[in-house]
Amino acid sequence: MLTRKLGQGGLEVSALSLGCMGYGKSREIEDRDEMIALIRQAVERGIDFFDTAEVYGPFSNEEMVGEALATLRDQVTIATKFGWDIDLVTGVPKGGLNSKPDHVRAAVEGSLKRLRTDHIDLLYQHRVDPDVPMEDVAGAVQDLIRQGKVRYFGLSEAGAQSIRRAHAVQPVAALQSEYSLWTREPETEIIPVLEELGIGFVPFSPLGKGFLTGTIDEATTFASNDFRSRIPRFEPEAREANRRLVTLIRTVGERHGATPAQVALAWLMAQKPWIVPLFGTRRLERLDENLGSLSLVLTSDDLNEIEAEATGIEIQGARYPDDLMKLSGR
Repeated sequence: MLTRKLGQGGLEVSALSLGCMGYGKSREIEDRDEMIALIRQAVERGIDFFDTAEVYGPFSNEEMVGEALATLRDQVTIATKFGWDIDLVTGVPKGGLNSKPDHVRAAVEGSLKRLRTDHIDLLYQHRVDPDVPMEDVAGAVQDLIRQGKVRYFGLSEAGAQSIRRAHAVQPVAALQSEYSLWTREPETEIIPVLEELGIGFVPFSPLGKGFLTGTIDEATTFASNDFRSRIPRFEPEAREANRRLVTLIRTVGERHGATPAQVALAWLMAQKPWIVPLFGTRRLERLDENLGSLSLVLTSDDLNEIEAEATGIEIQGARYPDDLMKLSGR
């Protein structure tokens, strides 16, 4: 397995990360045993970087990841997140955000128990809390690092100024935000800041929530509980317009015997050596397909072609509903 470094503090992980959110965000995970098996199969294949959060469930996802990796703990890097206002006993969401230092410390204690570990490798603030100074949040995490309960600090969907303020108190190892061939906003301001400060990037939804795999078109239907049914970019008209991007990466992939998903992941990894795409899948064959991107080397001609064509494609639809977009980039 190829590895990449995140930040300047020595965090080195597999070049691809497995996001476990899709393995269950409800209180009861019906296929829990199968998902635990898939996580362990990912370890067997060389992935050592796994992502969860207290809010997934809440709590049930961390519990599942903890069980899956308990006997493999010394082989893996576990990332989790705090920051939503959740009753830390009942798991009932109260609505909104909460990054008050006392809440952060209590949230971490719960995560440690559920993950069956004495330390969290990478702790992200899930969303920037405008009611708590970033310096206070970074200071709380710094205290946890000094206590040995956390190894590295991360941010999720944070804006440039928040990143700078946090990093000035406690070095940030990684930012997690959406970035892919159809979500390129981070290139304008965020990626230059990360490069300047020496912070790694862990882009989630690198396959456009499945769209860049080429398996979704304007005729695809989504269940009412599928988050994509709420996303403007997944309206039928938007999907029809955005298919040009899939056609482009499929054309490039055909020259290499690669799938659109493999091209999309390889393109991300070709952007910077400190980018570690975070993908999710519930199927072993998709896991293996995505791992195939590690052996795909896009040539300079490939990358130039993708850049020239993609910049001429105006992506239709917002990546999130308005209520969630307001929580990003602060």
